[in-house]
Amino acid sequence: MAGPCWAIRWRCWVAERLAAHTTLRVGGPAAEFVSARTEADLVRAVADADAAGTPVLVLGGGSNLVVADAGFPGRVVEVATTGVSADSDDPDDLACLGAVSVTVAAGEGWDDFVARTVSSGWVGVEALSGIPGSVGATPIQNVGAYGQEVAQTVASVRTWDRVDRAQRTFAAAECGFDYRTSRFKQQPDRYVVLEVTYLMRQGTLGGPIAYAELAGALDLPVGARAPLAAVREAVLALRSRKGMVLDAGDHDTWSAGSFFTNPVLAPGQVPEGAPSWPQPDGRVKTSAAWLIEHAGFGKGYGAGPARLSCKHTLALTNRGGASTDDLLVLAREVRDGVRGRFGIELVNEPVLVGCAL
Repeated sequence: MAGPCWAIRWRCWVAERLAAHTTLRVGGPAAEFVSARTEADLVRAVADADAAGTPVLVLGGGSNLVVADAGFPGRVVEVATTGVSADSDDPDDLACLGAVSVTVAAGEGWDDFVARTVSSGWVGVEALSGIPGSVGATPIQNVGAYGQEVAQTVASVRTWDRVDRAQRTFAAAECGFDYRTSRFKQQPDRYVVLEVTYLMRQGTLGGPIAYAELAGALDLPVGARAPLAAVREAVLALRSRKGMVLDAGDHDTWSAGSFFTNPVLAPGQVPEGAPSWPQPDGRVKTSAAWLIEHAGFGKGYGAGPARLSCKHTLALTNRGGASTDDLLVLAREVRDGVRGRFGIELVNEPVLVGCAL
């Protein structure tokens, strides 16, 4: 190990169960669990472990993570840094409705930040309300929902490069953003996100609504715009109905969100009747939820402590007492059922640590 807990300044525990730090509430113990409150401590916690040859798992909000029942045999570093700064913090300054640059520490809660953008009149992430997790995770996964992706507003990402042992900043064009992925996800053991800078428009109306379900909830046509607060309220209501807003008393929210990504296929591969959204490269994105339901897996499917959400078939949920193995058995059944029915391979969206489908 990189050193005894008492010898370091950050908060540290031995054999901390990771189930307490993931939204699925599954996962075994970490050999060492460190909560890094400052950027310096975050870099040191990772760099010292790397130098000692200790395995490292960097943990944000735990909302996109499935950890094996055996746990993690190394140092888990929780990113607990805070701080938000903007080059214009006056929502009443309407004389120059232009762009605002906002830099956010990786450990800030994502939805807390979205709420601040709405109250401050910063446009561009209002449709991403209610998504759990931390700011630092958003560029890794290129978080998206209801027609918005963070790639549309990210200006740069500052990181700790674990290979070069130096800080490195990437402009948006260098981040390799694509559907639910980035260069940071493609190289998971290299970069630790330290902070993210977003470039947003200032205004009172959200961006053009690109998602039909959200437009319907607002009683507006696709392409129209609505006040930022109205968009946030509508998105939170939609997500709540699907069990996608965290609620400790609702087992439908004990999930990792959407467990499978929407497949992007050649036009001829989309099953008849399935939703389809043309992509810039000529391919077509279809609905994983539709495929799951039409392969015979309805809402609430399952007989054990791991089941599909009663509200949304894309979410695999812990009904209380589920193990990681329970979740993976269900995930494999759904994946194999869709493959057998449609010949389409579903890909898991959460990061799997110490386990595999």
